Amino acid sequence: MQRKPFVIVLSGPSGAGKSTFVRRLLETHGDLQFSVSATTRPCREGELDGREYHFLSDAEFERRVQAGEFLEHATVHGARYGTLHSEVSPALATGHCPLLDIDVQGGLRVKNVLPDAVLIFLLPPSMRQLEAQLRGRKTESEDKIQRRLQRAPEEIRKLSEYDYVVVNHEIAATQRQLEAIVEAERSRRSRLTDDSGGSDVAEEYLREWAGRTAP
Repeated sequence: MQRKPFVIVLSGPSGAGKSTFVRRLLETHGDLQFSVSATTRPCREGELDGREYHFLSDAEFERRVQAGEFLEHATVHGARYGTLHSEVSPALATGHCPLLDIDVQGGLRVKNVLPDAVLIFLLPPSMRQLEAQLRGRKTESEDKIQRRLQRAPEEIRKLSEYDYVVVNHEIAATQRQLEAIVEAERSRRSRLTDDSGGSDVAEEYLREWAGRTAP
């Protein structure tokens, strides 16, 4: 038996810890493949084009939108972000589960296009701790921090449209919860198939028993 790959979306407000758990899941699950998003925001110090993001100009981003190259795209915090089909389709075709770290708008659009996708919302323990996390990164201006804090309630109100909600109280516990979700979703009956991709899984499983030589 084989298991059909599926898209995993991890969303949540900026500062909830998504990047940390994306990295950890990729380290522990060889069949997951990170989907590198495209963006028009400037490249930050330490980032590499094609690793953190595909950094595109506004004109190039729009050209790709018009060419139908995006699975989803949205404007977030004043910049455009999107998931390219070229990041998702090849991964699925080779049996990998694409792991997307994208905002709530994008996550819901992915679900609309790919109903089989699994949406996980990572929730901070509190808004106070979210603010502390954002300030602790020391990578953004006060204006940008305020914009992210103002947007967070709007994102959190969308969590009811997600499949799972995980509160990031403690790293190890959150990691276990996320891994449990991935394992449970892998085991869904609807994801099981045989090599031909068509025959009934139960019948395939019982075929060897039916053909045995009785004692």
